[in-house]
Amino acid sequence: MRAALLRWYDRNKRDLPWRRTRDPYAIWVSETMLQQTQVATVLPYYRRFMEAFPSVQALDHASLDAVRSVWSGLGYYRRAKNLKQAARVLVNRHGGLLPADYQVLLSLPGIGRYTAGAIMSIAFDRRYAAPDGNVRRVYARLLGLTDARQIDHAAGEMVSRGRPGDFNQAVMELGATVCLPAAPLCKRCPLAHWCQARASGAFDVPRRQPVRAKAVQWPLVFVESRSRVLLHRRPDSGLLAGLWELPAPDTLPDGIADETLRQGDPVAVIRHAITDMRITAPVYVLRRRVAVKGPDWLWVSLNDLRSHPLSSLSTKAVHAALEVEAARNR
Repeated sequence: MRAALLRWYDRNKRDLPWRRTRDPYAIWVSETMLQQTQVATVLPYYRRFMEAFPSVQALDHASLDAVRSVWSGLGYYRRAKNLKQAARVLVNRHGGLLPADYQVLLSLPGIGRYTAGAIMSIAFDRRYAAPDGNVRRVYARLLGLTDARQIDHAAGEMVSRGRPGDFNQAVMELGATVCLPAAPLCKRCPLAHWCQARASGAFDVPRRQPVRAKAVQWPLVFVESRSRVLLHRRPDSGLLAGLWELPAPDTLPDGIADETLRQGDPVAVIRHAITDMRITAPVYVLRRRVAVKGPDWLWVSLNDLRSHPLSSLSTKAVHAALEVEAARNR
């Protein structure tokens, strides 16, 4: 089975930038971005991140705002903060290098068993499993397993001794492109001959219960004065931690929110999803100078908006407000 899977991988693997390197830092960044995020979404962010922060030292020297700005739009922003915090630990304790030590990797912010196993096997050629969702699905079907601990044990036992990194990536690739959740492409599978799910026709695998999405109203105000836009920073913990966004009406000084809402209907309504929330965001426009104080408020020129870590929701709202204004001026 190992030999068949590796032959298939050598012929069919996708050409991905993090597969062209053995640099532990580059592999760590890619695996962190790939957590709960599809490859197609990650690709442009990975290239941009590696250009901005090509080493652990560069990441450590950068401000958290700069890291968040490059990450902005990829979601799950805690990952960016974990990378930054881990870079500081690596510079202070490990000479700016990721060590070939599984337990040390596990001690770093944001690194769990999957990411540590991926780094150890791909970057350091050590025999560790990297059990993500795709990998667990492949082994559950291949070996007819339902118990999560048995699946993870099997993942560890199956790793190739000669090519552990390639083998782990081969299982990931198989799960991502062939052994699909709803409709597996068994005729393309190099392991079909051994697969117990194919033999029995039972392709269901253990899944978490789906989380019911919550409907959330999230009004935003596009406050503009002399081609500058007012931004408000979110708290350093919780949802969208530390990102800048258009202010909500209730965050504006007393009276301003009422003035905004009295102007009538919003200029646009944004639909957006974050984790288990389905957001409806009416966008209001207020063209006047608003007096605000403190480090959590910032007036930014329209040309400089991209240099600030803006939430995806607010980015959509800004574009919608500007499109409405452009249409009125035509």
